[in-house]
Amino acid sequence: MSAVTKDRFKPVKSILVSQPAPSAANSPYLQLAEKYNLKIDFRQFIKVEPVVPKEFRKQKVDILKHTAVIFTSRNAIDHFFAICKDFKIEMPADMKYFCISDQTAHYLQKYIVIRKRKLFVGQKTAQDLFDYFKKHKSEKYLFPCSDIRKDDIPEYMEKNGIAITEAIIYHTLEADLSDLADVKYDILAFFSPSGIKSLKINFPEFEQGYTRIAAFGPTTAQAVRDLDLILDIEAPMPNAPSMTGALELYIKKVNNL
Repeated sequence: MSAVTKDRFKPVKSILVSQPAPSAANSPYLQLAEKYNLKIDFRQFIKVEPVVPKEFRKQKVDILKHTAVIFTSRNAIDHFFAICKDFKIEMPADMKYFCISDQTAHYLQKYIVIRKRKLFVGQKTAQDLFDYFKKHKSEKYLFPCSDIRKDDIPEYMEKNGIAITEAIIYHTLEADLSDLADVKYDILAFFSPSGIKSLKINFPEFEQGYTRIAAFGPTTAQAVRDLDLILDIEAPMPNAPSMTGALELYIKKVNNL
């Protein structure tokens, strides 16, 4: 083992998580920091900006011509109902909602009263919703999303001949990280290709060196490899379905715990 390779397994003391700081006192990240005496900082590497009414109007999307709405994030919910407010649109009582997770479905209740027979909820990923789409093939689906989104849902709908309209309701952009002196952490944890892109744009001279990179999801992992960076920690995995789980397994290994 070369000196460089060996040093890549140095003990972990600091982690930068490219997400907002958790509000819950029992956050798995805070528990991880306390358990292993780590410094864990949080910083959003991306930001979202709403599509203005004029821009949305150019898409010629008639919301009320659809019978079902697909939500894959809280951002999508917030910006969708902001658009509805701008155009004075009230969602009909018989509208169906397909949410990617329990958390997303729960957040939807911030805006509407949900009837169970009109709500369909996945476990965590878009694939969890595919069986629902197949059973409700005759619906006219509206997919409010960012200008940067995964292809899985539109590709499935096209392949199975299911009507779907995409509505871009917000933009995903790189956050300004100029106030960060550097990114010298033992581990950088990323959750989307946009986060990886933001790293490169904000720090064009970034050299990985001995910094370990963690990625959640296959598209994020691929974005790391596309930039010729070394991917050290990947989640989800069968033995680590969450980012914190994958981080903990790695820390136990390199910190000799």
